[in-house]
Amino acid sequence: MQVKLNVIVAASAALFAGAVSAQDVVVKIGHVGPVSGPQAHYGKDNENGARMAIEDLNAKGVTIGGKKVKLELVAEDDAADPKQGTAAAQKLCDAKVAGVVGHLNSGTTIPASAVYNQCGIPHVTPSATNPKLTTQGFKTTFRMLANDNALGAGLALHAAKNLKLKKVAVIDDRTAYGQGVAEVFAKTAKANGIEIVDQQYTTDKATDFMAILTAIKAKNPDGVFYGGMDPQAGPMLRQMEQLGLANVKFFGGDGICTDKLTELSGGAKTLGNVVCAEGGASLAKMPGGTAWKARYDAKYPKQFQVYSPYTYDATHVLVQAMIDAGSWDPKVYLPKLAAVNYKGVTANIGFEADGELKNPAMTLYNYQGGKKVPLN
Repeated sequence: MQVKLNVIVAASAALFAGAVSAQDVVVKIGHVGPVSGPQAHYGKDNENGARMAIEDLNAKGVTIGGKKVKLELVAEDDAADPKQGTAAAQKLCDAKVAGVVGHLNSGTTIPASAVYNQCGIPHVTPSATNPKLTTQGFKTTFRMLANDNALGAGLALHAAKNLKLKKVAVIDDRTAYGQGVAEVFAKTAKANGIEIVDQQYTTDKATDFMAILTAIKAKNPDGVFYGGMDPQAGPMLRQMEQLGLANVKFFGGDGICTDKLTELSGGAKTLGNVVCAEGGASLAKMPGGTAWKARYDAKYPKQFQVYSPYTYDATHVLVQAMIDAGSWDPKVYLPKLAAVNYKGVTANIGFEADGELKNPAMTLYNYQGGKKVPLN
């Protein structure tokens, strides 16, 4: 009799536990990045950061409007392609996610932002830096780091004021990101006494740069600025060494400012000439950067690139706004997101009226012994 009673009690407890978990509401948060193609290392790193945030929040327990919720990440791949980016955005709208972290590239984020605006879903980009993103007037758009106006200008001022360069050539990959940051660099460099001796163009799929680098070599520049991403910057550095441009400084924005650049440059001596910029503090200077990075590396060994701390914080910021509003309905929590004040891993996060981050930091880096090292 006692055995039967214990079985009944155990069964009742199991049913009760099942009823409690069944009451948990699932709140979906989207993430979009390039998890296929040449930029997959960025996209996987970003997705890892968002996934880590979801797991941390679920482990801690999240209650919104008096209801215990289970957060679920809905991850999409845009392959760094604008058309695929808008398709992914529409898919997340149709799935009625509560908010979106992404996209990685300006070229995918800008068109996707119009889709999110139309369906009323807030999105927070951890990495798209083209200033045009926040000039469209979309109240659903937010950015987690400094834009290209800060990055391009900061690099140009460093070239002029600290390195005293006189002649620089500019290359860009014709994407929204690459072209945007290159234009800001060139404009600021000219205003500070640097001559732009050549402007060349490539694509975000190219790997052979010998022709444009040969043309640039003839102009005898002190430096080269490249607006683009590391799958092109790596081979470019190798080819610059082959052409005897081993003493020319090489500048780039956050798109080239990765640990993977060391691998992609294949041991080229020109890696030591790189100066790149990121729109945020270095990990050591982030409020929670060092401890967070140790946890990330334990969970995702050798996958860290640049932006995963920002996707981690972006996910937390979206959820904090929902908690503050007592609702995961975008119409209800959007005003709380615009007014959020959140102490994150990367910074104390709040947004300007246009969705730009308040008081964004900027860090310059170079490569010493193959390791990326902050200069400021």
